[in-house]
Amino acid sequence: MEYSEYVHKLGVTLFEFISEALGLKPNHLKNLDITKGHMILSHYYPPCPEPEVAIGTAEHSDPDFMTILLQDQIGGLQVLYQNQWIDVLPVPGALVVNIGDFLQLISNNKFISVIHRVLAKNEGPRISVACFFRPSLENSSRLYGPIKELTSEEKPPIYKETTMKDYVMCHYEKWELDEVSGLEDLKL
Repeated sequence: MEYSEYVHKLGVTLFEFISEALGLKPNHLKNLDITKGHMILSHYYPPCPEPEVAIGTAEHSDPDFMTILLQDQIGGLQVLYQNQWIDVLPVPGALVVNIGDFLQLISNNKFISVIHRVLAKNEGPRISVACFFRPSLENSSRLYGPIKELTSEEKPPIYKETTMKDYVMCHYEKWELDEVSGLEDLKL
């Protein structure tokens, strides 16, 4: 419970910095209710006797605003950068912060969601704890789209508006079809 409170505070602070990076007031993203909900999820990957023929977690982006990840020293997390898979080496005491699809959507592509995967390892188990920042899917009728202050005639909105619940459902349907994200379906 204590970890959840601390990681939430960190998330709120990061969203204030991201707001400023976008040229907005520090509380702009917070006022969109994106810090109201977060979900903690633990991952357990047992040792795999044949990691070269197995997948830990398939490539994907996260259907949220931001994910803060605590990983152990086993490793296995990779991010896609310039069409190359790059290892995210564990650093003791460090957290990994991934931009999610919804931050890409509301920032109108000023921030890009992180495509990542987890490789199976023959050592382990690998354990990680992820904190996903997104409002609750229950009673989520709020529409999210590109922030008006980030669009103009020269930089029109790239995405249409959607609710968190509708997007999460679309995202997982796409993932079942071996697609990475549902953002393509929201392009105008």
